[in-house]
Amino acid sequence: MKTLALFFSLFFVCPLSLWSQSASDLLPKLSEALSEGKDSYAVSLFRQSASANMEQTEMFYWTNVDKNSAVAPKLANEMATLYKKKRNYDKAYLFYREYLQHSPEDVSALVACAEMEMMRGKETDAVKTYEKVLKLDADNLQANIYLGNYYYLQAENVKMKLEEDFKKISSPTRMQYARYRNGLSDVFTGSYSKARGYLQRVLQLFPSTEAGKTLEKIKKVELELK
Repeated sequence: MKTLALFFSLFFVCPLSLWSQSASDLLPKLSEALSEGKDSYAVSLFRQSASANMEQTEMFYWTNVDKNSAVAPKLANEMATLYKKKRNYDKAYLFYREYLQHSPEDVSALVACAEMEMMRGKETDAVKTYEKVLKLDADNLQANIYLGNYYYLQAENVKMKLEEDFKKISSPTRMQYARYRNGLSDVFTGSYSKARGYLQRVLQLFPSTEAGKTLEKIKKVELELK
């Protein structure tokens, strides 16, 4: 009986006819809601329409929504979230950028945008976005983790290249050895030190075993250079 009662209560709150409507049915109602300034209702209709047909709803957004209106960023965020769930990272990124034009200091949106940049293989763009995040929220765990690991891997790659190039020299001169050591020192004061700073912040925020292990590796490199 309780299940039946719940069904009927949901039926009256959200009639079955609304659940089964297509984007073609919903978009005219959405257009009317937007023209009447019923923003909350418009967002609800937009979400339902996007669930029914993403492409059609996206086209409606680009051609029928006033981008200067208060509701526009809410709709862009809806599209970004839905595309992210569908793993369409290009489209999700596009709509997160659209949303951030209205709310450039929204930390959660910046983090989501950085995630999409990473998934699209744009690591350096993700670095810049995460750095923006930390200017707004220095204790953002995800940004500190990403930047710590990014700079550590960058340092490891440069260090490996320096070592490989030096090993190719059968009888290195003092000048060549000094150049090699200076190169290692520059890597440490650059990328390794950046990585250490971010990962130390991670440990202040969260007891990460992986961050601790990476910091130990950085400490080992530091000792080798002394």
